[in-house]
Amino acid sequence: MVFFLIQVKYALMRRTRHTRGCQSFPMLLKNISDGMVKGRLKTKRWRIIPDSRTNRKQNMTSEKPALPAYLDNIRIILTRTSHPANIGSAARAMKTMGLHKLTIVAPNLMATPMTENPPVFDPEHPQSFKLPEESFILASGAADVLENATIAASLDEALADTTIACALTSRRREITAPLQTPRDLVPELLQAANRGEKVTLVFGNETFGLSIEEVQACNRLMTINGNPDYFSLNLAQAVQVVCYEIFSQTDSPMTHLQQEDHAATHEQIKGMVAHMESVMNDIGFFNRRNGERLMRRMQSLFGRANTQTEDIDILRGFFNTVSHRIHKKD
Repeated sequence: MVFFLIQVKYALMRRTRHTRGCQSFPMLLKNISDGMVKGRLKTKRWRIIPDSRTNRKQNMTSEKPALPAYLDNIRIILTRTSHPANIGSAARAMKTMGLHKLTIVAPNLMATPMTENPPVFDPEHPQSFKLPEESFILASGAADVLENATIAASLDEALADTTIACALTSRRREITAPLQTPRDLVPELLQAANRGEKVTLVFGNETFGLSIEEVQACNRLMTINGNPDYFSLNLAQAVQVVCYEIFSQTDSPMTHLQQEDHAATHEQIKGMVAHMESVMNDIGFFNRRNGERLMRRMQSLFGRANTQTEDIDILRGFFNTVSHRIHKKD
């Protein structure tokens, strides 16, 4: 029963209100049940149709900044990965941070509730290996990263054209390369990528990490510093941390996420303050107060506050409502 609910959960992740060829919920459950009887979950990839409401004009800049071209020179390598979901989640983490090059070395996939019969890797024919559906489900919108991923039989093959190969490790290693954090090492990686050199970051198996031979094949060592009493990051989480550090140091602008500034003019602020003065006078606010001095302070306050035209509209709307209520009572 637990496995059934897990499979329902993953299947529903694929289902949206706006789909082509969308199945009804009872039919979806029936297909899941039939798939379990036959020994595997049948899933169907639906193409999501954007909700028309997302196309509403928003007060944000629409032009998105281009990703730095040199990010194409950075590749993530996963060696001997065992869980199909981790491969998909790692792909999602990569694409979120602008990275698209993925190499999977000698995958050794385990059986899971969703992938009961995982594909077996053949080192003689590495490119014939096909990732299971579970990996694509966890990749979400990063299926293209998986579809374009390179499958290699050995780490040496995957590192053939690289100049900087960075091994991710959480253990003390008896080798000469200094152990550095992502923040310390990423500047060197970005400089190399910007020069056109091929840079790789190598992540090991979820249980055993990188072997001694795999670490020795690399010329840089990186570790994600953490709690010495409990240092256990999931593979995809580790990929996310490193990819974020890479992207954050590209200094890519966030202008597409920021609202457009429409600063209020002196005339607009002056008109709004006059409107405020009228309402304050109507409600008797100036009794026993120096109204002229107070309104000068209001003019100065809104002039210093980087007041936006939208702020002016909100305040004037509020003043109109107050005036309407006052005159209605009269």
